[in-house]
Amino acid sequence: MALPMLDGRFDAAAYLAWEETQEERHEYIAGEVFAMVGVRQSHNLATLNLATLLRRELKGSPCRVFVEAVKTRIEAADCFFYPDVVVTYDPRDRLTPDYVSHPLLVAEVLSESTAAFDCGRKFAAYRKLEGLQDFVLVDLAAQRIEVFRRDLEKRWVLYDYGPEDQVELASLGLHLPVEALLEDTREDFAAETPTATAQP
Repeated sequence: MALPMLDGRFDAAAYLAWEETQEERHEYIAGEVFAMVGVRQSHNLATLNLATLLRRELKGSPCRVFVEAVKTRIEAADCFFYPDVVVTYDPRDRLTPDYVSHPLLVAEVLSESTAAFDCGRKFAAYRKLEGLQDFVLVDLAAQRIEVFRRDLEKRWVLYDYGPEDQVELASLGLHLPVEALLEDTREDFAAETPTATAQP
């Protein structure tokens, strides 16, 4: 998340109208608008890995899988977010082409700049979605995946998965291999900064 883009405050309708005219994406939190930050290649690959596997496994079902550019509205928290991956099967979401409001699963790929927000304030807002069953965090630095699952008593229980595990997405009745979800996402951070070449 970046600093608010505007001094004035939006309501939800004004935000949606304004966002349609913008070249960049912005998230909305209780009247304030925030520019989306860029992502690393590994972040994009992890998003594609998860979305591709979900699309393949859910083909022929009522579920729809969206990636990055589709907003999720959390009316109870007065927020609009752009999750990395969101899955819905609720027919009401077909009536709002600009966003979904009744997701079954939301996934965020963690980055250094957004991890605290994704795990904190954003997750607190997502928990207000009554139909949400799985909140997935893909931790690229640790090469692990965490799933917060809502149990029968409406409590959120953490399930942690490592490289040899199968991630259970109970809301979808799926088990996906961590290895496939994290394929090609390990980065060589030591090679991040190019070395200057001395001139003769």
